[in-house]
Amino acid sequence: MFRTILFTVALLVAGTTLAQSEPAGDRVSVNGMEMYFEVSGEGDPLIVLHGAYMNIPSMGAIIPKLAETHKVYAIEFQGHGRTTDIDRPITYSNLADDVAAFMDAVQIEKADVFGYSMGAGAGLQLAIRHPGKVKKLAAASVAYDAEGWQPEFKAFIPQMSVEMFVNMPFAEDYRKLAANPDGFPELVRKLIALEKEPTAWEPEVKALKTPVLIITGDADVATLEHSVALFRLLGGGVMGDMGKPLPASRLAVLPATSHTAVISQPDLLHAFVEPFLQGKTPKGFFE
Repeated sequence: MFRTILFTVALLVAGTTLAQSEPAGDRVSVNGMEMYFEVSGEGDPLIVLHGAYMNIPSMGAIIPKLAETHKVYAIEFQGHGRTTDIDRPITYSNLADDVAAFMDAVQIEKADVFGYSMGAGAGLQLAIRHPGKVKKLAAASVAYDAEGWQPEFKAFIPQMSVEMFVNMPFAEDYRKLAANPDGFPELVRKLIALEKEPTAWEPEVKALKTPVLIITGDADVATLEHSVALFRLLGGGVMGDMGKPLPASRLAVLPATSHTAVISQPDLLHAFVEPFLQGKTPKGFFE
């Protein structure tokens, strides 16, 4: 789930990574917008969801890494990248419904999902609202409750303004891909409203049957305590080596990693995501 100004740095560094092969780009009509997406790789379908203010290129090298073993469908959300904006708020439920509609449009019945930041929140809502469409969800930098954000970030949200963002370097970068080059202020307005959206999904998360890999930096925008609480809601945090299978969900903490640094470590991310999607676990002494 993206957290606003933190992505100024991420957009500058992640966008410099080049893909190994040229993906195939296309557009499809989804809920009144023209959604841009790219397909790369072969294998079982994997949908990749970017963070706020981001697009497919700024997700960096994790997409071609995942495309080595999966057929990756990377999409651009409402008003982001090459996808058009529409007269509708950006909310996590809307984003999730857009992903579900996209899957129907390109005839994907069920898929694994990898989401980062805002994309992770959308992925979590996709699993909640459309559980039959998600095999496994890898969610990097996500929270299920607004109370889980770091105190500094919660204090910063009321200070956000459109003017704060329109003069940042990535505001000009937006124009290079945008369907509407002048649409950045409106996108900012909607994303600030998203930051203020009430988020309290504990009952829905606790009821999830979808396996979830929670990925967080040890200096992320969500507190470590919140990530552990999310893991426990999903059945994690029990002792292994006691003759019982491990929980289907997992927790990975990236060391010395801030929110924007999570997506800039594709090799480390891939080392956590791929075994999770393949169902592989390390072997203990008693196995």
